[in-house]
Amino acid sequence: MPTRDRPDGMRTTARKIVLGTLVWLGLTIIGVGRLPAQTPPVAARPAADSATTAITKVLDDQTAAWNRGDLDAFLGGYWRSPQVVFQSGGTRYDGFDAMRDRYRKRYQNDGRAMGRLSFSAVEIEPLGADAAFVRGRYALVMPDGTHPSGLFTLIFRRFDQGWKITHDHTSTAEAAPALSPAIPFVPSVPTPMPPRPPG
Repeated sequence: MPTRDRPDGMRTTARKIVLGTLVWLGLTIIGVGRLPAQTPPVAARPAADSATTAITKVLDDQTAAWNRGDLDAFLGGYWRSPQVVFQSGGTRYDGFDAMRDRYRKRYQNDGRAMGRLSFSAVEIEPLGADAAFVRGRYALVMPDGTHPSGLFTLIFRRFDQGWKITHDHTSTAEAAPALSPAIPFVPSVPTPMPPRPPG
């Protein structure tokens, strides 16, 4: 039937149905567009949790190895490669051997004790399936009573042998300056004036 022959009521109803359908479609599209884009897929979350668990174990194993004086086991957490990088105190050490020599010289030469190590404020941020960024704080308690501490940032990569540190940047907190001994206050004694010559 031609449109001009339709009653006004039918045309109004048809318009309402079309408008309602368009509004519903528009709201649906807007709602989908507003879904949080940064939410990782459900399948990615278990992988991130698995990486966090594995990296935490590496750090725990390093702490235990250090505290029993086993430097080689501690260094097992690093990538055994000429490409591993360790930076500290304004110096860069390229390669596993150079890093190991630095640790031995600093903590084992002349029968030195390695002290007690602890990590705190550790944050692990996965950067994908095979890499992660880690930051935290370390503290040492040495037999001589000193307490070196500072911050570290690490890059971990996953290899066939597990998660390994490929880059380590460690900074040591500056020791508080020693207070200079107090200078005792000595009150000044007025110098007596010489006698005035008779005039």
